[in-house]
Amino acid sequence: MPWGLWASPTTNSGKDEGKSSPPPSTNSSTTTTPPPSANNSNHGVHSISSNPFSSSTRLSERAPPAGLTDVPPIPPQLKKKAISWNDSLWMLIDWQHYQEPRSIVLYTLPTIGAFALFGIWRSFLRRFRGTAYISPGFFRRRTLLGKVTSVGDGDGFHFFHTPGGRLAGWGWLRRVPTARKQLRDRTIPIRIAGIDAPEGAHFGRPAQPYSKEALEWLRSYILGKRVWARIHRKDQYDRVVATVFVRKPPFFLRKDVGLEMLKQGLATTYEAKSGAEFGGPKMEQVYKNAEAAARRKGTGMWANTLTGFFGLGRRREIESPRQYKDRMRAAGNTILEKPKATSASKKTTAVKKETAAAKKKDTAAAKKEKAKTAADSAAAKKV
Repeated sequence: MPWGLWASPTTNSGKDEGKSSPPPSTNSSTTTTPPPSANNSNHGVHSISSNPFSSSTRLSERAPPAGLTDVPPIPPQLKKKAISWNDSLWMLIDWQHYQEPRSIVLYTLPTIGAFALFGIWRSFLRRFRGTAYISPGFFRRRTLLGKVTSVGDGDGFHFFHTPGGRLAGWGWLRRVPTARKQLRDRTIPIRIAGIDAPEGAHFGRPAQPYSKEALEWLRSYILGKRVWARIHRKDQYDRVVATVFVRKPPFFLRKDVGLEMLKQGLATTYEAKSGAEFGGPKMEQVYKNAEAAARRKGTGMWANTLTGFFGLGRRREIESPRQYKDRMRAAGNTILEKPKATSASKKTTAVKKETAAAKKKDTAAAKKEKAKTAADSAAAKKV
């Protein structure tokens, strides 16, 4: 075997210190080395056992690798520390990746964006199918945009809520239904705040003067148009009391519908002792001033209240919608008798009766002719 495998290390340990290695053979003719002596055999065994990579070397006898001699010792309080099973599983995952700023931004921004979109939808893009769907926190804070689908009386209507307007696709991507079946339980009843229009004929009660004019004017003003309803509260009939605005040409500025009805003399300010809603004391004063101006000018229902020459006589009082309701309530809400028929109505009923009698005669004559023709045809067949 080569000499390098039997060479002793530079530093000897134990009992072999101080002994010199035997000199090599001086015979140059042979290339192989002579077998080691007895002394060298023991030394060779010791040199093999001192190899750090030998399996016979004990772990305690191995020298620490270079560079690890300066590592501080482990504190004694951490050597025998018990670790639970959950903590050991937690330590198996490398959480350092999730603590980087890039990862934090990557997971945080989508979450914040999702919550922001949900808040925008809930506050501005959620459609209300009726009064019950409006949360109490929206009253006196939100303005609802919608399309008027029907006008029932002079101070109330139904409208279809279209949140977001044209930007949300209403009118070109999403259509507002027009059929009654499609609109059932999908509209919000609105009571115009601050005004009281003349009452129409309901439940057998007679209609007030100018009730028809007020209804026709309101239909021509807002029916089928987009309106903005600044909602205030609910009333006892589960309607939403709101100040209503609509845009009108030529400049398409917002017009207060209730204020315009007061200016036209087709409504009075709301006179109830409790439950009156104007949207604030400032708007209440504006409405009362508009009613007073219409009274002075004699417009609408106030046209027949001026007496005397040039309207300088005593002003004739008319029954307001509130006084009319109080009178009906005092009468016990009884159904009044129908008005007696006039001469013109009598003539129309007589004409209707005559036409009905003539139709009956014609039908009887036609039946007789059919029977005669049937009998003639039967006789001809027998012949």
